[in-house]
Order: sequence, then structure tokens, then C-alpha cells
Amino acid sequence: MSGVEVQGIRKSFGGAPVLDDVAMRFAEGRFTSLLGPSGSGKTTLLRIIGGFEAPDAGTVTIGGADVTHTPLWKRRIGMVFQSYALFPHMSVADNVAYGLHRQGIRGAAARAEVARALALVELEGFDARRPKQLSGGQQQRVALARAIVTKPRVLLLDEPLSALDRRLRQTMQVELRRIQRDSGLTTIFVTHDQEEALTLSDRVAILDGGRIVQEGPPAEVYERPATRFAATFLGDANLFAGTVRDGAVATPSGPLRSEAPLPAEGAPATLAVRPEKVLPLPAGAAEPAGFNAVDATLRQTVYAGATSTLLLATRDGDPVKCFCQSRDAPALEPGAALRLAWSPTHTLVLGG
Repeated sequence: MSGVEVQGIRKSFGGAPVLDDVAMRFAEGRFTSLLGPSGSGKTTLLRIIGGFEAPDAGTVTIGGADVTHTPLWKRRIGMVFQSYALFPHMSVADNVAYGLHRQGIRGAAARAEVARALALVELEGFDARRPKQLSGGQQQRVALARAIVTKPRVLLLDEPLSALDRRLRQTMQVELRRIQRDSGLTTIFVTHDQEEALTLSDRVAILDGGRIVQEGPPAEVYERPATRFAATFLGDANLFAGTVRDGAVATPSGPLRSEAPLPAEGAPATLAVRPEKVLPLPAGAAEPAGFNAVDATLRQTVYAGATSTLLLATRDGDPVKCFCQSRDAPALEPGAALRLAWSPTHTLVLGG
């Protein structure tokens, strides 16, 4: 058993709270991402799970055993840091074998385990190289091999892809997911990159101000954010604030409907729609039956190759975005009028 559970975790530094009553279960053999802005507490939570920091309150269990006060070297944790932390004077094989040697495993037994770990990260034949002779992606894989060679119960990853360029980072996302699935390790991954969290994870937990504001499968968290913060941090969202009237939300842009339950009649409500769910139509065109629609003015079209982003403003001046394939983007100048339409199915009702 290698599932991880934290209960009632609190941590402060210099009197400033960093984690506030955090509780979560990380399922055995699953890849879970902790996602949040700088200062949200995600790295501190990771370090507490690994034993690098002690919580002020709360418990950490691994495989059902309380390890809150167990030294880090007894927790059987593998850790990959943002900087990789490879020893520059050691070969790849010696870097990977370092943890084995500290466990007293040497000779043929150590060499066999190093070969197994390097094969898992597809670095066979790199044994004698030094870190400076490797690319960034190869160095990251060496760090992964060193973390898993000791057969840990849990693998902790602290933004290990952040130093890579975009193309290599995307390649390594695929590799990291493959390695995790092949090894079957319970993996907890810290990132501030929304794309990484969605691409890699079985589950995503969003932290804000030391609390977990939402947790669940990536598609669920993205498609059904529970709060305004979750909606705007994981991806992007157009927000419309108003008052519940006659089964819709009356906003300055007009009444908008959602298939999700609304607050009580007369209560304030905030609705959201993802930019990729919005259909741009010519001004005056009729939207599909049953769709929400608002009139807007084009401010700018941002071309990004395959996709384009339309930056618009509603008639009361609120910003609105629309993502579309560049081949479908309307060829209009700033100031042009458009009608934006989307389904009530894609209209989210947000909490705090």
C-alpha cells in the first residue's frame, strides 16, 4: 500500500499561515497534480509529505501508517527537484546509484538496479556520461532514474519541467506520464502550469491561500469549476455578474441562462463560460435556438498559428474572449460588431 493521506495540515512561517487545515487523499498508483499560484502552499505541502518540513498541526500517512514524525530517510520517498540537483563530478551511473549506496547496496546488485532505472527512462548507454554532457531533458530523466531506483513508495516532483523550453517540456510531459504508468508509483506533482496539470494528471487539486479550493479529475475540474478562482486559474473564463430573475441571470449584457442550478430568486449570481465554448457570429445574426447571446465589439485579434483569440468588449465595457481555429476566425478590423453565442450547457454557475 502506498496511498498518501494528509489530514488537518497547518503550517506557518514567521507567523504567516501557508497551509490552513489541508486535507486530501492521494490514491495509490495515481498521478496527482497540486496546482496553484506562487505562495499558495503547494510546495510546502509536498515538502511536508516528503518529510523535509514538519507541520505545525495535522497528520501524514503513507500506506495507512502515520509518518508525521518519521524522518525523511525512513519514508521511502523519491524526490525530483526543480534544479535536478545532479552531482556534476559523477557519471550518470554514479548519480543514479547514489541512493542505493546510501542504503548499503553496491556491486552487481547496484549495477542491476541502475540498469533497470536507466532502461525505464530510456537512457541505456548513457552510464559513463557526466551531467554537463547531457541535454536538459536527459538530465531530468537522470534525476527521475535516481529518484525511482531505490523503489520508493511515493514519488514527489517539484516543478521538474519548468527549466525546459516549451517544445522539450511537452515531449517530457509524455515521457513523464509513461514512466509513471510503467513504474506504477503513487506520484504527487507540483506545478503552476495549467497545461501540465491537465495533460499529466489522474486528479488535480487547486490551492489558493493555503487551502484546497477544488479537487477532482482534470476534465471535471476544468469543465465544472466550483469557484471563480478555480475558473480563472485553470484555463480562462468569461464572467457575467447579475441577479437571478425568472430562471435566468439578469446581467447588463442581457438575461443569461444555465442548465446548472441557480441561487434563489433575487440573489446575486456569477456565470462563466470558457472562451473556446463561445461562437462568434456576425452582428445581427440569430444565435442557435436556446443559446445565450451577447453583443460585443472586437478590440483585437491575437493570432497564434493554429488558433486565434478574439479580444472583445460587451456593450457595458466588460472584456470577453473567444478562442477559435484561425481558419474560422472572422477577418474583421478592431471596432467591428459581433454577436457571441454559447449553450446554457456550457454556462457555469460559480461560487465564491
